[in-house]
Amino acid sequence: MGTSAMRNNLFRGVTTAMITPFNPDGSLDLEGLKNNTLFQIEKGVQGLLPLGTTGESPTLTDSEKELVARTVIETVRSQNSIVKVMVGVGTNDTQKTIHNAKLAREWGADALLIVTPYYNKPTQEGILAHFQAISESVDLPIIVYNIKSRTGINIETTTLKKLAQLSSIIAVKEASGDIAQVMDVLYQIPEIAVYSGDDNLTFPMMCLGAQGVISVISNLFPSQVVQMVQATLDGDLETARQMHFKLLPLFKAAFIETNPAPIKYAMNRSGFAAGPVRLPLVEIRPQTKQIINQVLDTLLPKEEG
Repeated sequence: MGTSAMRNNLFRGVTTAMITPFNPDGSLDLEGLKNNTLFQIEKGVQGLLPLGTTGESPTLTDSEKELVARTVIETVRSQNSIVKVMVGVGTNDTQKTIHNAKLAREWGADALLIVTPYYNKPTQEGILAHFQAISESVDLPIIVYNIKSRTGINIETTTLKKLAQLSSIIAVKEASGDIAQVMDVLYQIPEIAVYSGDDNLTFPMMCLGAQGVISVISNLFPSQVVQMVQATLDGDLETARQMHFKLLPLFKAAFIETNPAPIKYAMNRSGFAAGPVRLPLVEIRPQTKQIINQVLDTLLPKEEG
């Protein structure tokens, strides 16, 4: 990768954190996944992320994970697309994460998304050792995923600064929800890219210097998210601000209940492959459906597939 600029540009723009579509019986809908991937490529996203939390990776078997990742990667390759694919491989077991990372490399991943170890809540020293061990074992670019609300532990800026010294760490998906922390990271660690992990914070984070977003909303509205992000990158902040406020009701509606249940409902309603969520997630409540329906009906036109 060479220079910091090249490293920072690998996923510059919009990367869609892809849902995993299921058939009504709960099995994988691989044809639907392929069609969703083609739709994303057509609408101009810069990256795709299978096997993230949005893809319900905790409920996928190992064989299903391979099928999902390979389907996305092979569909991208079949189109001779410049779209890059990062694969979610993080667990709370360092050796298991290394195993997953090596598999993702075999499948053809361009990069790895690795979440902070959850539930066992390592110290900052443990977080550093975790990523060091992975970095020494797999020669793929790594995007660190910081999301305290799901893992129970925050990656402190001093720790991330140490992680940034590892040549394989190219970026952080910052979903702490703490703008003050984001500012510290952007100011103190310019050698890695910062990607928003919260759709509703993408515009303000990019105004501060973030390189893009790993987006849930772009599953359904990739063109609009790409337009907002590109306008921000181009310095057209008025257009980007208008797009941010246009999309804001959708950003809010999609996270009233646990992701990805709301976005899957919206995609099903809009005619895209999505299907049900897997337990322990359940179908969204009627009042949530009503809110999403209002957004889809009155605020945003349905994007042509």
